[in-house]
Amino acid sequence: MSVPATPSQPRSVCSALRRIAYTAACLLALGLDSAGQQPAPAGSDVFINNCVLCHAGDGKGTNRGPSILEFVTAREPSEVAQFLRVGVPNKGMPAFALPDEQLDRLVRFLATLPPAEDPPSDGLEEQFELSDGAILRGELLNESGFDAQVRTSDGRIHLLRRKGEAYVPAAIEPNVDWPTYHGSNTANRHSPLNQIDRGNVSRLASEWFFPVPDQRMIEGTPVVIDGVMYITGVNQVFALDAATGRQIWEYKQPRNTGLVGDAAIGLNRGVAIRGDLLFTVTDHAHAIALNRWTGELAWDVEMADSHDHYGAIAAPLVVGELVFFGISGGDTGLRGFLDAYYAATGERAWRFWTIPAPGEPGSETWGDPEVLERGCGATWLTGSYDPELNVLYWPTGNPCPDLNGDRRPGDNLYTNSVLALTPETGELLWHFQFTPHDTHDWDAQEPLLLIDEEFRGEPRKLLVQANRNGFLYVLDRVTGEFLLGEPFIEQTWAEGLDENGRPIVRPGSDPTVEGSAVCPAIRGATNWWASAYSPATKLFYMMVHESCMLYIKGDTPWQRGQSWLGGTFRLADGSPNQRHIRALDIQTGETVWNYPQTGDSTTYSGVLSTAGGLVFFGEDSGSFAALDAETGVPLWHFQANQDWKASPMTFMVGGRQFVSIASGMGFWAFALSE
Repeated sequence: MSVPATPSQPRSVCSALRRIAYTAACLLALGLDSAGQQPAPAGSDVFINNCVLCHAGDGKGTNRGPSILEFVTAREPSEVAQFLRVGVPNKGMPAFALPDEQLDRLVRFLATLPPAEDPPSDGLEEQFELSDGAILRGELLNESGFDAQVRTSDGRIHLLRRKGEAYVPAAIEPNVDWPTYHGSNTANRHSPLNQIDRGNVSRLASEWFFPVPDQRMIEGTPVVIDGVMYITGVNQVFALDAATGRQIWEYKQPRNTGLVGDAAIGLNRGVAIRGDLLFTVTDHAHAIALNRWTGELAWDVEMADSHDHYGAIAAPLVVGELVFFGISGGDTGLRGFLDAYYAATGERAWRFWTIPAPGEPGSETWGDPEVLERGCGATWLTGSYDPELNVLYWPTGNPCPDLNGDRRPGDNLYTNSVLALTPETGELLWHFQFTPHDTHDWDAQEPLLLIDEEFRGEPRKLLVQANRNGFLYVLDRVTGEFLLGEPFIEQTWAEGLDENGRPIVRPGSDPTVEGSAVCPAIRGATNWWASAYSPATKLFYMMVHESCMLYIKGDTPWQRGQSWLGGTFRLADGSPNQRHIRALDIQTGETVWNYPQTGDSTTYSGVLSTAGGLVFFGEDSGSFAALDAETGVPLWHFQANQDWKASPMTFMVGGRQFVSIASGMGFWAFALSE
């Protein structure tokens, strides 16, 4: 039933009529007449006695429990039965100790419930009176007593604010977007925004919070374009009003089973956008494109078979008409690659294998053919791009088995490297390997910052990375020339780097059967979390982990469905275990200031620097905090009591600067109190 709005029908009446139409459609779908009468199917008595109070008679949920329709539709009867036996007590779902006969009837009844469907959207157009007397016509997506989101016939989204009985369009100027995972294709999380600065950061307050339930860890960074924020969970994408946190649309597909590695944990770091299309990945290594205005699926491509240990977690990167996707599973035994797809169609343009095929240049650096086939080298962090040089830079992961290099003598190209590629073809221009023949899982999946800066008196195009192995590297990104490499933590595995940047490895630092104590720890002196460089202070900011591990070598063969570590590890006796925020001088590698964090060293939060002279980060104690960019002195904090696994970002909507970060519960936004 469609009830179009007319000038004589207030918008509230239109909404009421729409709800009536939707209710009638639901009754028809369930086979109910207007009185709600129908013969009771087998098992309905068990459902009524145990489930209706929380999930309602149609399974669509109540204020006490959610809809169960999507859950039931996506699972086999045996899975549903096991779930009912076990329950989820910590979320209010008890275990049901039903006799087998009753449980069987209940499961069969649940299978008769209609599949989950979105409320009907028949293009019903409503009209909204604006404060200047103009009329906006479109489909209502969401509203509260304070705002509304409307999609017009051209597909565009309009963000409205309520003012009395009318609406005011949300201010759209000035806006400063955060258009990519890193904020820009340079991967440098430094923002030119300065509305929030040293002098007023004490007024920073929580503005809104958007929960993303049932996520073990949220590591994503929002993308904000034209006042709309796009965030992700595992196989989920949400579009939000960036100024209010109100949801506009959601895309969701079920999580997949039988995965290993990071994909099994359930991670997704974000999206990329080109025109009307939004790109992201699924846990089972699919690349997908959505319409960014509606959330509708545009295309879906399988990059690799997840049963061969492939997954995907990284935010894609767009360059021209191509979009680049990496894969995860870097500790599970697979052959890594980077894919390029045509954004408009999903057709694959090229693939670069991070491990050469037998007989190809570089294959001689591996040895054992089985290890060459499954040597890892995953590509699970978003790369960088220089439009002036037209060069794509992508970091690669560790070799497998991680802690035992006996079967893979040689440098194991192209693991633990930065690849400089021609974006149109995937041609390798140059590479630099940070840790040849890695035996400590120190992959190079750390941000590759592209910085144009004078270096030792000469203007240079630089690539700067603080690597997991404990060294800060400065390269010439035109040629790959090594310019500087200095340790930024207490490391014990290398005497230093030679003139070409190759580590001078200390004897006895490889893992042994008895165990070898080495610094840094397996998670690294740093990791994938964000770093930043400020052109104002000339400082490089990063989160550092001071710790050491006892690395123990093993000889477990590769097995499907399992990790392939080739050993084990634990915190070394007497080892420190502390996170720090550090500011480094890229001319020398020296530490200019250091902020020691308090906590259990569980945070994964990187940093954001701004032209307001601030460095934001998620503190190990649970606070979201800001430091003085010149001195490292703490200036502000908000105690959210959260375990931060994501890095912060900033944007401006309607002339107001926001800072946002994700915790395990969802996404937070902060702004100056008005």
